[in-house]
Amino acid sequence: MRIVIAGAGSVGRSIARELVANGYEVTMLDNHPSRMEVASIPQADWVLGDACSLDALSKAEIRQADVVVCATGNDKVNLVACLLAKTEFGVPKTVARVNNPKNEWLFDDAWGVDVAVSTPRVMTSLVEEVVSVGIPVHLFRFHTSDTNMYSLTVPEDSPLIGSPLSTLDLPPSVVLAAVLRDSRPLSPRPDTLLQGLDELLILFSSETEADLEQISTLFAPPPKKSPTPHKRIS
Repeated sequence: MRIVIAGAGSVGRSIARELVANGYEVTMLDNHPSRMEVASIPQADWVLGDACSLDALSKAEIRQADVVVCATGNDKVNLVACLLAKTEFGVPKTVARVNNPKNEWLFDDAWGVDVAVSTPRVMTSLVEEVVSVGIPVHLFRFHTSDTNMYSLTVPEDSPLIGSPLSTLDLPPSVVLAAVLRDSRPLSPRPDTLLQGLDELLILFSSETEADLEQISTLFAPPPKKSPTPHKRIS
């Protein structure tokens, strides 16, 4: 997955570090040479340019991006960059930073914004969420206990579609806390049937790599069969 981040300030770099650490391809775009701290995130590509410039966005190869994150300290720049990403380059998803709460009402699909948020850590989680269907995405850790909350979006071709929650073979350390469907929270009842793109909020009492892998495998769609080659008749 490829992610372009407009804004290489402290917020943009914080998001980039976490995304790079989680295996995403990241490109940083900023028009201030002083913010081109390439050594701070050497795994990322760095482009010097204005996020509101079509030439700079093209140079950052934004057309190949799965997500564009507009994380500058200027709300006008973030709005314009999102709008250009959507209308001029057809980027599937945009995440925008809101600096001034009074401007929050502007951050909607009319400006090409899919998700608007103000907290860097939440921004990182949301970026991962929009590109990670079927993969648990870490949201936060409860400081009073060794418990973490993850989000998982059920793939539309998962074999568990239509299955009741009571049949899910979850690891012992995992608790299903809620189901988000059509932007509405649902209490996870045993007879609730899973639907594609349901978002599951999952609590791990002490997550391990094995538990995370088991959750991903549980919801994964069946592997695609390779077509049988036709025999040539000579």
